[in-house]
Order: sequence, then structure tokens, then C-alpha cells
Amino acid sequence: MSHEITRRDFLKAGAVGLAATSVLGSVGSMNVFAEGNKKQQAGIPFEGKKKFAGIGSCREVTEDVIYVGVSDRRIQLFENVYPIPRGVAYNSYVLLDEKNVLFDTVDRSVTGQFFENLTAVLDGKKLDYLVVNHMEPDHSSAISEVLVRYPEAKVVCTKAASVILNQFFACDISGRSVIVGEGDTLKVGKHTLTFVMAPMVHWPEVMMTYDNVSGILFSADAFGSFGALNGNLFADEVNFEEDWLPDARRYYCNIVGKYGKQVQSVLAKAGGVDIKILCSTHGPVWRKNLGWILNKYSLWSSYTPEDKAVMIVYGSVYGGTESAANAVAAKISQSGVSDVAVYDVSKTHVSELISEAFRCSHIVLASITYNMGIFTPMKNFLLDLEAHNLQNRCFSFIENGSWSPVSGKQMKEIIDRLEGSRVAGKTVTIKSSPSSKDSGALTELATAVSESVLGKSQPEEKAEAAASKKWVCTICGYVYEGDKLPEDYKCPLCGAGVNAFKEA
Repeated sequence: MSHEITRRDFLKAGAVGLAATSVLGSVGSMNVFAEGNKKQQAGIPFEGKKKFAGIGSCREVTEDVIYVGVSDRRIQLFENVYPIPRGVAYNSYVLLDEKNVLFDTVDRSVTGQFFENLTAVLDGKKLDYLVVNHMEPDHSSAISEVLVRYPEAKVVCTKAASVILNQFFACDISGRSVIVGEGDTLKVGKHTLTFVMAPMVHWPEVMMTYDNVSGILFSADAFGSFGALNGNLFADEVNFEEDWLPDARRYYCNIVGKYGKQVQSVLAKAGGVDIKILCSTHGPVWRKNLGWILNKYSLWSSYTPEDKAVMIVYGSVYGGTESAANAVAAKISQSGVSDVAVYDVSKTHVSELISEAFRCSHIVLASITYNMGIFTPMKNFLLDLEAHNLQNRCFSFIENGSWSPVSGKQMKEIIDRLEGSRVAGKTVTIKSSPSSKDSGALTELATAVSESVLGKSQPEEKAEAAASKKWVCTICGYVYEGDKLPEDYKCPLCGAGVNAFKEA
């Protein structure tokens, strides 16, 4: 049997198809595309299948509070900086009462599913209020569309948030905004919302919202974590300490870590409120064992080491500095310190290093001398530590240089700017690669670190004074060490006289 079709038959079939489409389009109840076009012309996009995502994705936090957030597993860098191989959740919540309230929105990347969730939960009900706890775009990107879809909804936010909102969106909310301050309340039925100001945790406009009926604190970014939710909404539904704590710590230390005083202020306010549930804008919801996560935040925000532990960070090119770091790590471990971790500063993402620095009580820094300074990745890490306001840590130093080791002194200069920094042991200087003559100095350093960790000795509050002075050859960079530079001294590398040297 032949399956060929003539051009005439093809055109005839096409005409029949167009006629059928025309007939379907004339049936008002089935004119889906016409309705969709009207919505698009009105600025409202297609909504997706009714309740499709909402039925499967939304979960009750309480009887009246429903989770409508969305997880993103495609994103690779949070804030285009921090690797998040486990993705991230953008959390949003709806309170159903006489007045219905939406708490924050989501990132632009997941608005499609978010609006399916929101549509399913409201189920035709009016949205009365949108509470904006935080204006960062990963929580506010859908605000303008919410206002289009729900024209009667009022925006509840701080004065600072209203200013930033107008910077992000070309919409005037002056006629539909409710500006709130510390302790202001909003009654929405049986629920009364109280607003708690949290400036610089971690933006200036941030607030938190407390619900007096459920005891929920909608805490903005506080108590959040990297990581997509995998159907488990609550922290007690997962092994949080084993599977989530590293990401929660890394999230806090890198995103909020600089603002410890402000977090401490908010924790003090929280101490006077009967909090039963913590609803952050990222990560799992806390409804049990709240004291555990609150204690972690107390430690992190007061810059108190979480663990009696040693992190060793080395910057090495040809392996000599790495060998010295590994030797010290082995000696510290053999001294009875069980929690020792070694990191290559060139390979490990700085967000991981910042997180470990907040966790550990002791930090050993080992760096080559590079272009007469600190090895670039190590210097960037130390400046990041300073930017994140790390305090109250004990440091030790190893420097390397084939002809002019100066990285130790320069690392100390940065560390001395950190409040509460202390030093254990003397700086170990190696030339190119460690030799048998360096073994004693490395052992002494490891012993000093171990005794400090185990409480057998007290570290010095600041770096020790240099045992001898240093002069640097301005021609080749060679460093001479001694109490005095001889008048007839010549640089062994380039032959320059004393006039070419300057004191380091």
C-alpha cells in the first residue's frame, strides 16, 4: 500500500485543520488561548495547571500556615560566589485567616512553580497582605508580579525596605504600603503579627515577623542554610547535624558572619519571645530542639570557637610548604588532638575555609613568599577573614622562601588586626623545602599548638617580637637576618652593597 501524499491532498488536509481550529476557537468555554492572551495583555502570565504544583509541593507548617516555597537544584553559585552543589530552597509562607498573608516571595528562577503553589493554597481567596521581611532579590523577585496578580494586597515592610523596593521595581507602593517599626502589630483575624527590627542581619531593611498564635518567628535569612529541600520540610525530618550543619554553618559565616553584634541583638530580643517554630527564608523549618540551633547562632555570632579543633591552611607551589604543613598536622595529631583538618588554600573554596575558621579554635597558616609578599590565594583568604570580622582565634605561622621568606611577618600583620587574636608558638621559617634541621622547629610549633588546644598552656596575646632584625635587598629581594647589618656586607645573590638594603 502506498503512503505517498500529493501536494493537493496535503493542502486540503491543512485547510480542514484550520477550519477545525476556527470552530474550536468560536466555542467560548474552550477558548483557552484567547483567555491566556487577555491575561498576558493585562500583565498576568499563564498560571499553569490549577493546583498541580501546589498539591504536591506545599506543606502545612501549622494548620493555618502553609509552605509555598520552591527548591532550585540547577543553581551552581549562590550570589554568584558560593558553590552550592546541593542547591538551595527559597522559602515563602502563607497564613490563612480572615486576612490572608504571604511572607516573602522567591527568586526569579522559580517563580513559575511559586505562583502555582500560591494559587493552589489561596484557592480563589483574596490575598490581603504581602509581608516583606527582606528585600534581597532571592526573596523579592516576585513582588511586582504578586502586586499585579493580587491588586488588593498591601505591602507590609520597613521604611528602608520601601525605598529599596522602589529601586528594584518600577512600581509605586505608596498607596498600598503599611510601613512598620519595632514592636508594631497587625491583627489579621485570630492571628496578630508583631514586627521585630533586625537591621544589618544582613541588610539594613531586614525585619522579622512573630505570630502570636502559632509562635512562629518568620526570621528572614537568620537560621537559614544552603541546600535544596528534598520533601523534608522540617529539620527534625533529616539528620541535620550530619547532613545539614556544614551548609548551615557555611551559610551563616559567609552571608551573615560579619554582623555578629547585630545577630546578638536579635537573639536577645528573641529571648523574650515564646518561639515555637523558626521559619527561615532558606533551608529546613525548625519546630523541635530550637535550643540547639539557637546555641549555634550564639557561638557563631559571638565569634566563640564551636570546637576545640585545628585547621591547617597551606599555600604551596612546589610542595615544600605542603610538606611542612603535613608534618605539623601529624605531630599535632600524635600529641592527642583528634580534630585536625588540612586544607590547600589554592584548591579549597574560600567559603569552606571561612566556615572552618568559624568552627575551629586554632588556625595554622603556612605560606610561601610570593612576589615579596603572601601567596595570593592565602592573602585573599586572610583578607576575607578580616572582612568577615573573625575574632578570638589562636594562630600559628609557617613561612617559606627560597631567598627572602617574608610571608610570616605579613600574615601576622593581617591577623593582628583581628580582635582577640592570639599566637601559639614561634614562626617557623623554611628555605625552599623542609630539611632535618627544620624538624625541631616544626615539632616545637606542633607542641605549642597542641598544648594550647588541650589547655596545657596559654598562647601569647599578640605575635612575639622578632628574634632578630631583617634587611631586604632592594635589587633582588634577598633577606639578611641579624641584630645588625655589617657595614661591608654584600648581597650573596646579586652582590649589591649595604646601601641597597632596607630594614624590613
